[in-house]
Amino acid sequence: MDNKPVMLIVDDVNINRTVLAQFFHDEFRIVEAEDGKEALKMLEQEAAHIVLVDLMMPVMGGLEFMGVLKSNDQYKGVPVVAMTTNGDQDGQTWAVELGAADFITKPFNPAIVRSRIKNVMGSSENEWRRVAQLAADKQLAEVASYVDNDSLTGLYNREAFYRKASRLIRDNVDVKYEIIYLDVYCFKVINDLFTMETGNLVLKTAAYYFNVLTSSGGLCGRVESDHFVLCVPKGQVRIEHLLEGIDSTMVSLGISHNIVFYAGIYEVENTYMAVDQMCDRARLAMNTVKGSYLHRYAYYDEKLKQLMLEEQMIVRDMEFALQERQFSIYLQPVYNAETGKIVSAEALVRWQHPSQGLISPGRFIPVFERNGFIVRLDRYVWEMVCDFMAELRDATGLLLPVSVNVSRLNLYNLDLLDFLMGLIRKHNLSPEYLHLEITEEAYTQDSYQLIEEVELFRQNGFKVSLDDFGKGYSPLSMLKELPVDTLKLDMGFARRGAQAARGARIMGGLVETAKDLGLRVVVEGVETKEDLEFVTGMGANLIQGYYYAKPMPRENFVELCTKDFLGTDKI
Repeated sequence: MDNKPVMLIVDDVNINRTVLAQFFHDEFRIVEAEDGKEALKMLEQEAAHIVLVDLMMPVMGGLEFMGVLKSNDQYKGVPVVAMTTNGDQDGQTWAVELGAADFITKPFNPAIVRSRIKNVMGSSENEWRRVAQLAADKQLAEVASYVDNDSLTGLYNREAFYRKASRLIRDNVDVKYEIIYLDVYCFKVINDLFTMETGNLVLKTAAYYFNVLTSSGGLCGRVESDHFVLCVPKGQVRIEHLLEGIDSTMVSLGISHNIVFYAGIYEVENTYMAVDQMCDRARLAMNTVKGSYLHRYAYYDEKLKQLMLEEQMIVRDMEFALQERQFSIYLQPVYNAETGKIVSAEALVRWQHPSQGLISPGRFIPVFERNGFIVRLDRYVWEMVCDFMAELRDATGLLLPVSVNVSRLNLYNLDLLDFLMGLIRKHNLSPEYLHLEITEEAYTQDSYQLIEEVELFRQNGFKVSLDDFGKGYSPLSMLKELPVDTLKLDMGFARRGAQAARGARIMGGLVETAKDLGLRVVVEGVETKEDLEFVTGMGANLIQGYYYAKPMPRENFVELCTKDFLGTDKI
């Protein structure tokens, strides 16, 4: 196949076409037409790379032909060289106005004609390359935008924000920056109470507000579902004004729900620190006030720095601690207040660190939940609990139900049920004695999946408890939809300052509602005789708290059970 570019020569005089064809037959594949009308038909059949057209022709002259080409987008990119007689200034002017790339005059001078055609083709090639480059640049920009921008809000996504914030900070070393991390409190509740579209409206509106706020010298991104992060020059944004502004913006949406943002601020000191670490510090500061009624923002400070150092220690040592069995279970009994007997227990994990001593779960559990290590720790604890129940049974003949915590992350593991059933078979236990505790947080994250999981657990004989009900924003629909066996209420619900009386009344209503639904109720955190009388007065008789016993090592618990059930100090 001839790969030469195509030259269309349009002239009603045959000798002119022949002469020009001779000039260019080595460089081009030549096609010929006697007038503009015939040339248009040929262009419909085959594209040309350059057209040489005489201005004066019968049927359709060159100027009319060029006018048709100019009005048709299909031919706009084809360079046209007009052929005129020497001295035809008007024709040359019209040709240029109609888009001619150049003109050649008769009689033809081979050197001049060749030079002009070569220049036109070079210019055309450059123009084509320029247009192609523009198209490529546009495509790359669109791809970059797709890759860099969050599809819902249009803000930078996590990776793009990290990259661009890093460049902004390092390119402006004379400017002090701060990272502001923001989160909508209990955003999942908005989607549950209203619709997904309402939740999206909140996110898009917040994104627009933050984008305007950072338009002068800063930038912002959406790094998680309802988490936003800003990088702005220090002092440009007053955090109080920012929160007031976002509050007003949310109110303007007319949503009948209080939408609350919390913020954490990290003032950049080391410009070469990774931006993701800066964001972690701002987020750590935010987490210290998240859920607070008194404070909406916090700065990363020396105290938080020490917490971060501790977190680094925890992460550094966690693998070795698991291998060396530094984690152990403590058990806290649940008593029946009517009989004064132990009816079950809750297993709580403790970490006996070789240099730090006994580390409480409040220090390491949040870290493990963030980094995912909680999945392995949960399973380690379940194994120890099943081992303990089998040991207690074999030593005393007692088989006591023990509840274990199931983290939200473990609920996403497809092999969770198989793993639990494996433990039950390994230790020759019945599933009904291993009670699984889930929290309201798991429900607010993904209620539909949790409902399916709980139903599956119960179908296989496990008892399921809903822990910490009422500590957060537990919707009553949770009690209606979630098929649990036991509801665990915290005594602290009735001790909250000036609102204690209202809390106590609500707590009494919850106990009554749970009983009507056929749920067992366990009240945690009962510390005094007054607490005990209060909860038993509302009809709750299953008690867990310091009034009866603190969490204790397994050997102490075995001794306590022996006394409680057998009336002796010896097993």
